[in-house]
Amino acid sequence: MKRWCILAVLVVFSTLLVAQTPEEAAVWKLEHQYWEYVKAVDLDGYRTLWHPNFVGWPLTSDAPARKAHITDWIKLHSDKGEGLQSFSLKQAESQLTENVVVTHYWLTAVWGTKNGPGSPQTSRITHTWIRVKDGWQIIGGMSSPSPLIE
Repeated sequence: MKRWCILAVLVVFSTLLVAQTPEEAAVWKLEHQYWEYVKAVDLDGYRTLWHPNFVGWPLTSDAPARKAHITDWIKLHSDKGEGLQSFSLKQAESQLTENVVVTHYWLTAVWGTKNGPGSPQTSRITHTWIRVKDGWQIIGGMSSPSPLIE
C-alpha cells in the first residue's frame, strides 16, 4: 500500500511539472527571487517586482495596501532586529490566462535575530502577476496564516 501511495504522489507531482507553462515557470522563479530579496533586505530589488497599479492585502495589514507600502512589513521586521533566516515555498497551483499568471503557495519562513532563529511560520500566499514590457510584475495579492506545512 505504501508503494502505491508513493507512486501516486510521484505521478501527480510529475504531471504538475509537465503541465506548467514556460510563463508559469518564469513566474515561479520570480516568486523565489521575491523571498531572496526579502532575506537580503534588498528593498530596491524587491520593489522591481511590483506593478505601479498593485493593490493587495498583506498578512500584516488591516486593510489592502498599494505599492507605496509594499516594504512596510519588511521594515517592521528589520526595525525589531529580525531577518528572514530561511524559507521554503510549496506550490499549490498556478494558472496562465492571457497576460496574467496567478500563483498560490504555502510559504514556511523562519525569522530570527542575532540571538538565533525563531519558530517556523507558514502562510498561504496568492499573487497575480501581469506581463509587462520587461517580464512580469505583481499586480495583486493576498496572504493569510496557515497551519505549518511539513
